[in-house]
Formats: sequence, C-alpha cells, structure tokens
Amino acid sequence: MLPESFWGRIGYLLQQYGVSFLQGAGNTMLIAIVGTFLGCVIGFAVGVVQTIPVDKNDGKGKKILVGILKFIMACYVEVFRGTPMMAQAMFIYFGSSYLFNINMSMWFAAFFIVSINTGAYMAETVRGGILSVDEGQTEAAKAIGMTHVQTMTSVILPQALRNIMPQIGNNLIINIKDTCVLSIIGIVELFYTTKGVAGAYYTYFESFTIAMVIYFILTFTCSRLLRLLEHKMDGPDNYDLATTDTLTHTSGMYSYSKKKGAKK
Repeated sequence: MLPESFWGRIGYLLQQYGVSFLQGAGNTMLIAIVGTFLGCVIGFAVGVVQTIPVDKNDGKGKKILVGILKFIMACYVEVFRGTPMMAQAMFIYFGSSYLFNINMSMWFAAFFIVSINTGAYMAETVRGGILSVDEGQTEAAKAIGMTHVQTMTSVILPQALRNIMPQIGNNLIINIKDTCVLSIIGIVELFYTTKGVAGAYYTYFESFTIAMVIYFILTFTCSRLLRLLEHKMDGPDNYDLATTDTLTHTSGMYSYSKKKGAKK
C-alpha cells in the first residue's frame, strides 16, 4: 500500500526501487566519465590540428592539406556544437542503420554520441588553451629544433591542460546531466529508470525528487574532486630552490648555514 504522505512515498520508493536508482546512477556515471575522457582525447587532437602553423615558406601541398584538415575540423565543431545532443542521438543511432546498414548497439551509440559531442566543445577549449600559452615558448621550442608535434606534447599542452582543467570538469558535470537524453534510444540510465518508477505508481513528483537529489550528489561530488585535482596541479604556493651548482653560489640564490658560535 502506497503511503499518503510525501516523505512516506519517498521512503517507499527507495525501499522498493533503491537498487534500480543506484544502477541507473551507475550507468549515468559510466557514460559520462567514458564519454568525457574520449571527448577530451578527440578535442585535444582536433585542437592541435586547428593550431598547426602554416608559413609562407611551406610547400603548396602542405598548405592545401592543412587547409582541408582545418576545414573538416571546423565543420565538425560547428555541426556538433550547433545541434542538440538528443537530435544527434536520434540521427546517429537510427540514421546509421537506415543510411549505412550499420546496426549499433545502444551502449556503443551512447559512448560514441557523448564522446563526439564533448569532443566538439573540447576542441574549442583546447584551441583557446593552446593560444593562452605565451607565444615565446613556441618560438623557443622551434629554435632548438623541435617539431610542431614535439612542441605541443612537451611544451604547450602540459601548460594548456592546467588552464583548461576547469572546463574539462564542467564538461563532465554537463555530461552527467545530459545523459538523460540517451533515454530516447533506450539507454537505462538514471532518467530512464526514474520514468519507469514514476509510471508504475504515478508518483512523478516523488520519483523525480529522488532523481534530482541523486544528480546533485553526483555532480557535487565530482566538482569537489575536480577542484582538489586543480589545486594539486597548482603545486605548493612557495618553492625552495634546491641546487648543487657552484655557479649559483655567487648569484645570491644560495645561503650558507651559520656556523656555531658565529656572531649574529
């Protein structure tokens, strides 16, 4: 018998469907984490391609190839940033079968959709992060003979990564919430589970209250953990120079410990 009070119904639903809510939340987190990770990989790749320099002295073939790649990447970014994920999910999942006779599994489609959607946003974030690094560092890397790929991987991207960490965390939070649109292709995540529970007893308000609390717990926990990671990447506030180079002794960067009995 369903209780009449609001909190009584909340307790009843948790007792009956608590495991289902947890399974739905677990699926939501799995899709969000994997999709965000793969999206970051895609975004970094696209961002690096978009920042490939083209000099006047470069060959015509390189200019044409780089131009084509940048055009394709720009189209990808604009299309997936300019259309809602729900429409993308419908188009990719059902369109792949209709147009190309490719029968995707729901889970593969879910990971693929979230990844390429996140990658489009991350591409612009990475491009901005790369451009935020002082240009002199790129010039210095080129001066010692480093290629564009070496410069990106060893000099620019490690610094850009710290700059864009807040946006990576923001994309993860967004993906936790936006996985609900994947219910349209049958993925049993938290939103899909909540709809089923709500429809069983017509307790929509109570069921979605539980879902909102779970979503908040997931997003709040992830945001706190990511904030700790950001502080960890910042390093300590004060640094002590440790060196054994005798040349630095005369530069005022090294201080000798006072001998016992010396006057202050």
